[in-house]
Amino acid sequence: MKVDGTPYRSLWWDADADALHIIDQRWLPHDFRIEQLDSLADYANAIKDMHVRGAPLIGATAAYGMALAMRQDPSDGNLSSTWDMLNQTRPTAINLRWALNRCRDLLLGLPVSQRGQAALTLAHEIAEEDVDINRRIGLHGLELIQEIAAQKADGNPVRLLTHCNAGWIATVDWGTATSPMYHAHDAGIPLHVWVDETRPRNQGALTAWELGSHGISHSYITDNAGGHLMQHGLVDMVITGTDRTTRQGDVCNKIGTYLKALAARDNEIPFYVALPSPTIDWTVLNGLKEIPIEDRAAEEISHVQGRTEDGRIATLQVTPLGTPTANPAFDVTPNHLVTGLITERGVCEASEAGLSALFPEKSAATSATKG
Repeated sequence: MKVDGTPYRSLWWDADADALHIIDQRWLPHDFRIEQLDSLADYANAIKDMHVRGAPLIGATAAYGMALAMRQDPSDGNLSSTWDMLNQTRPTAINLRWALNRCRDLLLGLPVSQRGQAALTLAHEIAEEDVDINRRIGLHGLELIQEIAAQKADGNPVRLLTHCNAGWIATVDWGTATSPMYHAHDAGIPLHVWVDETRPRNQGALTAWELGSHGISHSYITDNAGGHLMQHGLVDMVITGTDRTTRQGDVCNKIGTYLKALAARDNEIPFYVALPSPTIDWTVLNGLKEIPIEDRAAEEISHVQGRTEDGRIATLQVTPLGTPTANPAFDVTPNHLVTGLITERGVCEASEAGLSALFPEKSAATSATKG
């Protein structure tokens, strides 16, 4: 996607610097900053402290972190310790472990002399795969939007509601929930997107920044406004991303997603989740019982970051001094509240049968492991 007319991805390998560059998302939407990651500690901090965020982007970043480690020390011991270090940075997003396991499985079968280059090549492959996966998610989601648009009179826009940021800056490019929006807009379908602010961290502002850069009509709303809009017939479809999806179709996403699904069900509005297949955790059946929910720092609730009237980026406290906080970062939406899952292979019902039909090889492998 483009920023001020210049095409960017959320991360890219700079051959001249021989290092990974990322967009440091802590400063968006107020300031666009690029960061170079030079050490394994840089990679771990970038993931843990949300310089990069979004399950697919976290996975790609971790793969490049593994490549850096293998180029410095390709021993089995360093491979194991790097896997452990990076895996501990974010417990909920499954793409992190998926990418690290994919790297480890390849590298353990290679001589140490080949591991550095092989790890970097694999990181490039993971990044490019993510771009293509999200592009195809967009094409399948486009069909759903086209169906709604066909029922509209006089060119009225399709009204979508989304939660958090599942955009191109949460992936390597295109995004998950936003990819159908970009494809629909580029196809000439009128859209209007209701963008939840998504506290804490106000990640809806990132979605608003993305959509504005692409020329897509949108309105930034409070998290609590979505149900009201649905009650008054102002939402045609809800579409979100997910950080982990169980094999029965439960989705774990940014805190507040469950409430949107409840409101959508009560108002008979379709609730779709866009996900790349690496986000499916085939080892987990029941998301409520088995997915660890990340508890994050109190400051994400007690403080907010914004731009002051004189243009400075500042952080302000909004709670009384000493007020205790609780900050679960994710919630689980049970599969019965999900209308369908939009994957790179098509749209399916949120169930083990639906996912197995699209990904029979994964289902078979899971069955073999359980057997």
